[in-house]
Amino acid sequence: MEKFDIIKEGKNVFNIEIESLKKVSENLDKNFEKIVNEINNCKGKIIFTGMGKPGHIAKKLAATFASLGTPSFCLHPAEAQHGDLGMVSKEDVVVAISYSGESEEITRILQNIKKIGAKLIGISGNKNSTLIKESDLSFVFPQFEEACYMKLAPTSSTTATLALGDAIAVTCAKMKAFTKRDFALFHPAGSLGKSLIYTVGDLMSVGKENSIVTVEDSFEKAISEMCRTSLGMVNVVDKDNHLVGIFTDGDLRRKLAEKVDIYNMELEDIITKEPIKIRKDMLAVEALRLMIQGERKVSVAPVVDENNKLLGALCAKDIIKVGIVL
Repeated sequence: MEKFDIIKEGKNVFNIEIESLKKVSENLDKNFEKIVNEINNCKGKIIFTGMGKPGHIAKKLAATFASLGTPSFCLHPAEAQHGDLGMVSKEDVVVAISYSGESEEITRILQNIKKIGAKLIGISGNKNSTLIKESDLSFVFPQFEEACYMKLAPTSSTTATLALGDAIAVTCAKMKAFTKRDFALFHPAGSLGKSLIYTVGDLMSVGKENSIVTVEDSFEKAISEMCRTSLGMVNVVDKDNHLVGIFTDGDLRRKLAEKVDIYNMELEDIITKEPIKIRKDMLAVEALRLMIQGERKVSVAPVVDENNKLLGALCAKDIIKVGIVL
């Protein structure tokens, strides 16, 4: 008996599903364009419905549309027959998914959706199905094989439906000029949301938490000011609060290693005059990338305005502390 090749079987599933996706991509036509425009022009909600495996895909697509700024939810077709159709209004668009186009739970609610006045979009693999005939707009999949070795379990068809829905969602979001800042409004939790919300201004040290001396101050005062905070740096400014440079604990260690008489040196001769500077409105994740992945890696940097006036200081550890990572 021939040994069963597990890896070969796994790759075969991938290959069959990839081939189905290629066929769907090649068959995107005016119907796809009409569906995108209908959803983009919708004044209400986008409601996905499907039974069984397509129902799971419907839930995922509703979540994707919502996260990209299009109000959406998933309606279970069986529950819809027992009152949940009350969640559908005439301003809505209902996207019904059934590969056969004849799922009983779906076909039973089609006439009610039409009577409510909502637009109906059907997604199926059967152009002669009840679903496609009753739909205002539709997308019919080209013929492809299910990846299941018995050709029974929804595999290629659910993958194709998911990809088609993602294509519609992303295209709609791009047409609406949906931005990263918009995306962040719907994703406040986790590193992703935080990286899109927090700015340098939200996390920088200001007031007593910041270390500042003037260029005329003594070296001894600069050291004292550095020790007062946990920044490991002192911002050095002129009389008008313009940044002249910074003095860091690294600068101090290097001068001590040179065995020079640091207390008789002018502060201006020791400071780093062209430090990495950060703007207040920059996203914190961008600032972190500049600080720890740039040509000059630093753990703290001054924050200045467009006129080079000092506003505060930003520590990389304070960015990481709120959950932002690269």
